[in-house]
Amino acid sequence: MNTEPESFHGRNRVSAKALSRVVSAITADSLGVAAKDVAVDLADDNGLLGVKASTPIRVRPLGRDQRSVLDRAADTQNVIRDRMLDLTGSSVGSVSVRLTAARTSTEGRTR
Repeated sequence: MNTEPESFHGRNRVSAKALSRVVSAITADSLGVAAKDVAVDLADDNGLLGVKASTPIRVRPLGRDQRSVLDRAADTQNVIRDRMLDLTGSSVGSVSVRLTAARTSTEGRTR
């Protein structure tokens, strides 16, 4: 039995379109909206992945949300950084989350 670690040659490349879809899904999950409603722009950020996401946000009726809309958007920036590294191996630098609309509902996420 070989106990030495395997060595891998070459690298895997993930297309920009695939990365954009992953960012859309992560953002949508974090803010309670459909991934198709999230627009993503990717750019080089000094060797890291720069992310700009424009998205609506799902909000509950007044008095039910514990965190402000701005707090949730800021949390989403960190979620994008962490999950992109976990899911794709991409190190994310700057993340901008632009909220385009607030959608209210008393139910869970709609798709």
